[in-house]
Amino acid sequence: MERLTTAVELLDGPLDDPTALVGNLRDLRRLNRRLGAIDASMNAIDALAAHRNDLALLDVGTGGADIPLALVERARARQRRFRIVGIDTRPEVLAAAVLANPALTATDDVQLHVADGRALPFADRSFDVAHASLLVHHLDPADAIAVLREMGRVARLGVVINDLQRSRTGWLGAWLLGHVLTRNRLTRHDAPLSVRRAYRSTEMAALLATARLIPVRTVKASFGQRYAIAALHQAPEPAGPGAWPPDPHGADDP
Repeated sequence: MERLTTAVELLDGPLDDPTALVGNLRDLRRLNRRLGAIDASMNAIDALAAHRNDLALLDVGTGGADIPLALVERARARQRRFRIVGIDTRPEVLAAAVLANPALTATDDVQLHVADGRALPFADRSFDVAHASLLVHHLDPADAIAVLREMGRVARLGVVINDLQRSRTGWLGAWLLGHVLTRNRLTRHDAPLSVRRAYRSTEMAALLATARLIPVRTVKASFGQRYAIAALHQAPEPAGPGAWPPDPHGADDP
């Protein structure tokens, strides 16, 4: 299955239906929990930072911020602390995230800001790990590499990319899930299209290498429809603690 580069997902267009957007974010939260995406991200993060009990993370393209919140909860259950800044380019998405899951307002360990992953408003090495889930498949290779370079710039330990594995069986599964589990028009349209637009794990590894990041572990989620890749800097950087919270110069709160 060749990567589809011409089609546009509804989430990349005008978001003028808040009810549908909130419903889509809730659908994604359910799918992330049930299909192993959170486990994949946690395991990939631990490939970089299992030795850290207090971890500062940046989540790029955070969407509904369900994965940051789940990571914070899992860290607490293991007597660890994850402090996460989630960014998205669209304030309407962050507003919908809070409506979809009010628990986001109940913790100081998840902060949300409007920012562009291609030009992150944070100083070098502001975070321990930079993470992105279901973001890179939205981007053409040039923009994907720009985002990966920026993620590498702000991360002391490394980068984790969680995304879909492009395959015919993955497309069929996404189509079935979109038509059996929900009536949300955004989910039904975008779920199978996301698989068609996704980079295979080998293609993602090549993008990371171009961004001067070295993949060190690939974690497969349930049924192999998702993967998470942990990557290090080509030239290791000092991993000392930084100030918290990082100062998002130029970023606007939702």
